[in-house]
Amino acid sequence: MKPVVRRIPSRLRGLTLLEMTIVLLILMTLLGTSLVVNRKFTEWRRGREAAEQLRIVYSAQRLFLSDNPTVAVNTITAAQIIPYLPTRATALPTVKSLTGANLTILVNVSPPIINNGSGAYYDPSANRTDNLWDVGE
Repeated sequence: MKPVVRRIPSRLRGLTLLEMTIVLLILMTLLGTSLVVNRKFTEWRRGREAAEQLRIVYSAQRLFLSDNPTVAVNTITAAQIIPYLPTRATALPTVKSLTGANLTILVNVSPPIINNGSGAYYDPSANRTDNLWDVGE
């Protein structure tokens, strides 16, 4: 006996316009969400890198002050700190802001802070103890 093969009418095959629209909306939502998550991750990563650079400078600053206990913190210069950097760098490290600008580290305060370009404190996380963009407490 031969099996019976049923054929689907041609008008019922394929996707309807509504189904295609729903699939496209879901894909666009997933893409938009991933872009937002990626931007936040990039901001977090820059903050962690800045905190790591600050810790390196802070360690060098403490080593310098342990060798020179009579030096006031507000008179310390970058040239005095550079020989104490553990990475044997020839200059103080810099960090990137959220906009991609290179920022310097001020060593004449303890703990060191990131200079926003005008001598003011830079910390977009708005919390000086979260260990992002700062050494923390």
